[in-house]
Amino acid sequence: MTRRLAIAALLLALAGCALRPPHPETFAFAVTGDTPYDAREELEFDAMIGRISAEPLAFVVHVGDIMAGGGTNCADSLYADRKRRFDASRHPFVLTPGDNDWTDCRRDSNGRRDPLERLAKVREGFFTDAFSLGRTRMPLAVQETCAEPARTGCACPALPENRLWTKGKVVFVTIHVVGSNDNRGFDAANDAEQRCREAANLAWLERAFRLAGTEGMRGLVIATQMNLFADYAGKVYDPLKARLAAEAKRLARPVLFVHGESHTYRFDRPLRDESGSRVGNVRRLESFGSPQVGWVRVTVDPNDSDLFRAEPRGPSTQP
Repeated sequence: MTRRLAIAALLLALAGCALRPPHPETFAFAVTGDTPYDAREELEFDAMIGRISAEPLAFVVHVGDIMAGGGTNCADSLYADRKRRFDASRHPFVLTPGDNDWTDCRRDSNGRRDPLERLAKVREGFFTDAFSLGRTRMPLAVQETCAEPARTGCACPALPENRLWTKGKVVFVTIHVVGSNDNRGFDAANDAEQRCREAANLAWLERAFRLAGTEGMRGLVIATQMNLFADYAGKVYDPLKARLAAEAKRLARPVLFVHGESHTYRFDRPLRDESGSRVGNVRRLESFGSPQVGWVRVTVDPNDSDLFRAEPRGPSTQP
């Protein structure tokens, strides 16, 4: 085949891909996070939820940090305010907590609150039943199995905020991993909390990968708050990164890892295994964050070899 004919064949193949209609089970969902932080963002967030509600979406995922990490009093009234705003969503609204929402409440500028007491309040306010938030409440599986049984009772209980659901033969799972070194290195009580939460997260992630590997399933979406790939991410996150890489390679199906924390839209493939090789079937998606109030529309199309397509809807791209 001559060079000209080869180029023509390639262009024809690309045109065929572009014209290929979406799969009948194609759907889309929204990702947002790290907002609202102040009065301006509250107004913009409400307007954004209105725009999201007007679109044909399956659900919304918020990857945590529902308040600023400094200068916020972590008050019960603020949690109630955020829940009210999330419940305004016409679509089911799924939340996973961020470090601003409880562990950073220990800071002087946040009122020197007890992080463990604030974590209990987050669970009481947002995770009391097996449903999403939002005007349309979607049933969700809730982690209930003890993560680390003890001789008597349970040493590390399950996390009620860890959720799982399926849509279009894709598994969705949230795991509670946060910034601020995942609450490690402050005192013995908080170190114990982090150790148990890590055990519960790894157990829940294993369940999600196992389900995603069953016959007929197409892929997996994992949502959490922490950016595991940030330069400042400490060694406390290494066990999760290693498990993610190993399980994804075994799964050999598309995986989308969704997170917040560093407030910068990204859609790439940064995960590497222990040998340093890129894990090609894992894409990372980070949404916008304060001071930008934006979201990402994710399309799940079984006719797409990557399964997931991302369309950023930041402040400068809103319709």
